[in-house]
Amino acid sequence: MTSARSDPPPAVLFEKRGAVAEIVLNRPDALNAYNTNMRDGLYEALTAVRDDPEIAVAVLFGNGRAFCTGGDLAEFGSAPSPTAARSIRWQRDVWGTLWELPQVTIAGVHGPVVGGGFELTMLCDQCVAASNATFSLPETGLAMIPGVGGTQTLSRLAGLTPALAINLTGAVVDAGRARDLGWVQRVVDASVLRERTRALARRIAAIPAPLRIALKRLVNDGPEHPLESALTAEGRVEASLR
Repeated sequence: MTSARSDPPPAVLFEKRGAVAEIVLNRPDALNAYNTNMRDGLYEALTAVRDDPEIAVAVLFGNGRAFCTGGDLAEFGSAPSPTAARSIRWQRDVWGTLWELPQVTIAGVHGPVVGGGFELTMLCDQCVAASNATFSLPETGLAMIPGVGGTQTLSRLAGLTPALAINLTGAVVDAGRARDLGWVQRVVDASVLRERTRALARRIAAIPAPLRIALKRLVNDGPEHPLESALTAEGRVEASLR
């Protein structure tokens, strides 16, 4: 007689709390390593956020001892090469969907924040880090480029010289240094990470939607344009909100 096997828990949990959506990476036994199940779960969660006008802010957390340790190395053995394994994981545009969300996004991170997990964090609008958080891009040691934003977002957030050093060496950066370099805005004790991140999310969600959406677009898009045209866009948006 065989016992029925229960389905594994979902790799991503999603909960809507009023105007705030919580997306939780849920492979704690694997330190939230990113695999195809997590890819699909994240894509579904992010599109649910995108398509729900009631949601103002999306918050990302990770269950267990790590926020996310990057690509799941267990998948490498089932593909012709590490590059092929990685390509499968990135087939759905999780990263572009996250970046293009009109909602404000906040990563609340703790423990190891590695590779794709780090790159996921840098695509969010804000990052609150537990004091035990550490950040690294180890892809170079695997003869790979941090190709889901690591070569682009880090230089915009931290500057060219620190970004190149981190990309080249795979150096591990602690939460305090990450705050100094610019991709972390707040460092808190791990015991209050979710509480503080949720409080920030509620505060941002209280901003009227037209103003909140306009601010996000103006700030994120501004560096891509000459200052004169960016100021013109700012004035045009400001006038439309009167």
